[in-house]
Amino acid sequence: MELLRHFSPDDYARALEDWAWTGAASLAPVAASLFGDVFLAGPDGISMLDTLEGRLAPAFSDVEEMRRVLSTAEGQDRFLTAGLAFAAAERGLVPGARQVYAYSTPPVLGGQVSVDNVEVMDFVVWLSITGQLHDQVRKLAPGTRISGFAMEDRRDEPPGRLGRFRRRSK
Repeated sequence: MELLRHFSPDDYARALEDWAWTGAASLAPVAASLFGDVFLAGPDGISMLDTLEGRLAPAFSDVEEMRRVLSTAEGQDRFLTAGLAFAAAERGLVPGARQVYAYSTPPVLGGQVSVDNVEVMDFVVWLSITGQLHDQVRKLAPGTRISGFAMEDRRDEPPGRLGRFRRRSK
């Protein structure tokens, strides 16, 4: 199983729209993990947009270092969540060409990082969901309890895009 995904420039651009608050949209996509984390090239090297943690962080000095590290079992586990990806594949979950693994209940909302919480989803949709969720959660006061979320119907969205999420908190 190939652990890195490659998407069209349009897919990357659409997928990164809801991560604009991180600065990711100003960087050049190199590849994505099977979980939708995106490796982006910039003047300071390769950064990783981490959909689990909701942050953009420096990862590698250049593409050569990225390739070298990601060719090791340790690098694959650390940056690509390889063990979980292989476990999902063993259960018959295999992403299609424009898909990645996603969490049925995102960990930022209390979901577990386990194969029982993994499903297959469109890459652009998964990044849109996680970008919106992390953007909203980062603005909440520590300890705020999230009781649910709802999707707003946005008929003006381009085909294949989700509406915006509204959080309900107590």
